[in-house]
Amino acid sequence: MKNEKQIKATNGYVMLLVLLVLIIIMVLGAALFQNPVPLLLAPIVILIMRGFFTINPNSSKVLVLFGAYKGTVRDNGFFWTNPFYSRQKISLRARNFDSERVKVNDKIGNPILINVILVWQVEDTYKSAFDVDNYQEFVRVQTDAAVRKLAGSYPYDNFDDEEAELTLRSGMDAVNEALENEITERLSIAGIKVMEARIGYLAYAPEIASAMLKRQQAVAIVAARKKIVEGAVGMVEDALEQLSADNIIDFDDDKKASMVSNLMVVLCGDKEVIPVINTGTLNA
Repeated sequence: MKNEKQIKATNGYVMLLVLLVLIIIMVLGAALFQNPVPLLLAPIVILIMRGFFTINPNSSKVLVLFGAYKGTVRDNGFFWTNPFYSRQKISLRARNFDSERVKVNDKIGNPILINVILVWQVEDTYKSAFDVDNYQEFVRVQTDAAVRKLAGSYPYDNFDDEEAELTLRSGMDAVNEALENEITERLSIAGIKVMEARIGYLAYAPEIASAMLKRQQAVAIVAARKKIVEGAVGMVEDALEQLSADNIIDFDDDKKASMVSNLMVVLCGDKEVIPVINTGTLNA
């Protein structure tokens, strides 16, 4: 497999001076001597004119002579080269690619929507020009394939796979690194350098988004309730110990159970508790 070969082209301003001299000789020779022989220089002038080209910063020209790759000019400026060369312009600038949101299944089969933001540039102009048919389309297709493969390698979250340490939602750094490595491997055949690759959008597909949202809310509520109960139990235990230690009141099992029940209702209830004042005995 061939790689890029950089070459230096002739300074265009030198050849422009040569062209002007030939034009002057041709015109003055035909006008002063009224001889058509100097006009025979016209084909040479036309060929020289075909050899001029310019290259802007962060751009390049791939030169091919009758199907044979001769090299790539990366210098920017005004140049001249063999007029029989065909020249293909390839930009060396960094480019952004924001892929379309695609629907794929994650590792456990949940449909999700995902897209990727890719920053890339051409590194090897020979591979970009000749090893693939259309390198820009190649970037689009291979990036889409890499995203689909990545999404199928990890679960969206660990609700259904509690043993999963890495998920698309929680392991963004590691997932983005895996995505970048996968895309780099795929695009290397086209001489493309991947500067950055990361997930730009990630969500459940619309048909399950509502159900999954309710599920996430339920998990959050359960976790919050668990914390509330743990805190309430600790507070009740401290209260009973403090009351007993200060000899404020002696509790038998029934009184202790009643007090624990009342305190747990107060501490764990969703709504504000309305107190009821007991004006009789404790057991009234």
